[in-house]
Amino acid sequence: MRQIKLGVVGIFISLTVIFYFSQSSSVAFAEKFVSPTAIAAPTGVSASDGDYSNKVGIHWDTIRGATLYRIFRNTVNDSATATDVGTTKANYFFDPTGVQGQAYFYWIKAENTVESSGFSSPDQGTRANGQIMPGPIQPLEPPNAPAGNELTAAKSYLGKALFWDEQLSSTKTVACGTCHQPRTGGTDPRSTVGSARSRNPGYDNMFGTDDDVFGSPGVPQNSADGNYSPNSKFGFREQVTGRKAPSYLNAGYSTTGLFWDGRALDEFRDQLSNAVLLPVGASLESQSAGPPLSAAEMAHGGRNWSQVAARVQISRPLALASNVPAGLKTWIGDRMYPELFAEAFGSTDVTPARISMAIASHERTLFSDRTPLDRAAYGIQPLTQSEQSGQAIFATSSCNICHDGTLGSGQHQFFNIGVRPQFEDRGRGAITNNTDEDAQFRTPGLRNSELHRTFMHNGRFSTLEDVVDFYNRGGDFKAPNLAGGIRELGLSPEEKADLVAFLKRPWTDQRVANELPPFDRPLLFTESARVPVISGVGRAALGGTVPEAFAIEPPLLANPNFTLAVSVSAYQGLAYLIIDDVDPGIRTSIPPTGSLYRGKIDITPMATGGGYASLNIAIPGDPAMVGRTFYGRWYIQDVRSRGRLAVSKVFSFTIFRAENAPADSDPSDQTR
Repeated sequence: MRQIKLGVVGIFISLTVIFYFSQSSSVAFAEKFVSPTAIAAPTGVSASDGDYSNKVGIHWDTIRGATLYRIFRNTVNDSATATDVGTTKANYFFDPTGVQGQAYFYWIKAENTVESSGFSSPDQGTRANGQIMPGPIQPLEPPNAPAGNELTAAKSYLGKALFWDEQLSSTKTVACGTCHQPRTGGTDPRSTVGSARSRNPGYDNMFGTDDDVFGSPGVPQNSADGNYSPNSKFGFREQVTGRKAPSYLNAGYSTTGLFWDGRALDEFRDQLSNAVLLPVGASLESQSAGPPLSAAEMAHGGRNWSQVAARVQISRPLALASNVPAGLKTWIGDRMYPELFAEAFGSTDVTPARISMAIASHERTLFSDRTPLDRAAYGIQPLTQSEQSGQAIFATSSCNICHDGTLGSGQHQFFNIGVRPQFEDRGRGAITNNTDEDAQFRTPGLRNSELHRTFMHNGRFSTLEDVVDFYNRGGDFKAPNLAGGIRELGLSPEEKADLVAFLKRPWTDQRVANELPPFDRPLLFTESARVPVISGVGRAALGGTVPEAFAIEPPLLANPNFTLAVSVSAYQGLAYLIIDDVDPGIRTSIPPTGSLYRGKIDITPMATGGGYASLNIAIPGDPAMVGRTFYGRWYIQDVRSRGRLAVSKVFSFTIFRAENAPADSDPSDQTR
């Protein structure tokens, strides 16, 4: 029998060796995306210190190749005698079994079906003394994931990479995280009242009037070939959304549909086949399917999800970002997106549905449950006297009709509170086609709202003091469907101050404010010093204006579509683009050469007068180009100007390489 067993083993080993060499490339690929060496011990372990009275929360970095994490605990710093307290597929865990007031050391092991890591470094955590207090505001528990999109650490990290990757936009200048950042409570830090950059002309299409909206700058109007064309409202500059970006934090709790009008349904359908993939609990998946196709937010005209997935398929993850959090950077390594999808979903297929499911998984890990309000609800530490007074005023003034519960959002119902006239923005009514719901908008949660730069669906107010004043005067516009709690409140200055005090500190999680894990993030290209700079002076044509150059896209090594544009007062003639190692200068003749580029294009006339030109060029893939700075100008040959050249201001940019690209990689692998 022993000989038979040895024979079987020998045959198995032989077949394994034959299979290995016949499938060497596949095996190498599999090892690359699962675990190139022994699975690593988890890093970034952090246990909560007195934030909860019924548990200890532990968070750690996702580990490449791990499918399960095992949590150990001990009262002394000795992993050898530690107790196994549970497992999870996510990269966080709550331990409800410890004794209140007892400090514990916690360790994490990463596992998969074939191996287990060593112990992580320990971190000490404590379950606070206290008892959950009765009342309408209870401690926040993690959101549930829908059946069919189980939350895993790998999937949430893939979603984090996608969420912060500007390559998802057609121009490579807008990520989901461009408009949703933790430091501003999950909203857009660029949206400020009075800002020209974030101003949308609103219903009347006129800038500078009372119905203006302060939304999010998106992409310039662009086409599938990468070129720009002027927009009737915004010209060549970024288009601005018609509503303020709501917070993406704690968005996993919604069951009524996301976006201000609730159009992102709880049911998630495949973007290509329209088949129902997740019948309930999937508002986040549905919401994430919208912006990448919006011609104002992230897309070129007519973009579809097949094109989005194709872009992701060939992109190096976070190629445009810098300061990528260490855990995320290590997990990505030198892999491309198909390899990350293989770890998260089991195969390298990059599909629209998987993109949405990964992004939604990341967002479900962003619940801000460590606020002073939570500590008060846990019976750990009460609010200040002013905050408690404000909480009482919150109830007696009927604020809790819409903003009740742990999130301060009620059930995310829709109300018209009289911010603007009904006809300007129908809101929910346009989705349901029910005029009784006109101007109704989804109730936003109050968590981290003190970090917001603007408030209301149109970004009308810039402070919570402005918001309280609005409610105190009973809103600004009457309507048949005005919410029941909207009335003059008659609050005194002291009462208003207490109400504001309750709306600020108690609802704010300092991990959000300081962008600490899990709310940490990369630095976007558009936030960096890598963005092209326009400076100096130019020269106008006869009777005209100085041509206005536009340069916003990433000068990434081997970028095949680096788009530049110019608007001019001339409506006919030629536009020459010269890019050189030195400023081409304001000349009387067109420079004969450009070390990086010299080209020309016909000026396209505009119906409103003047004209424009747009060219997209290829950044060479020669690694020697990295760090070189180039300067460019547009030269406009207007047939009316008797030989006088109009010249734009100079734009400059420095070519950079993706931080996560291997030194010996093909430069064309950077991004496409």
